[in-house]
Amino acid sequence: MYTRRRHAYLVMMGTCVALFVLAWGVVRIWSVPAAVGMCVVAMVIPPLAAVVANRRGPDDRWWDDPSGDDQSDEWWDELDGKERPR
Repeated sequence: MYTRRRHAYLVMMGTCVALFVLAWGVVRIWSVPAAVGMCVVAMVIPPLAAVVANRRGPDDRWWDDPSGDDQSDEWWDELDGKERPR
């Protein structure tokens, strides 16, 4: 899952950079409003890429990590029906 999220992040950020470069290197020659529009679209991509890269997938079991409190971990394992190693 991590590789898929990283790949999606890199594709989104690559698209962002490509939009900026194409907007001011090529498109502005023919249409400045189109170049500005491309930059507005590119401006929205980085926050969306951060959300995609940091979201938890269904296979990410971060809540199963031990907390460090033995009594609490034992209690939660009992509720989940897990056997704890002795």
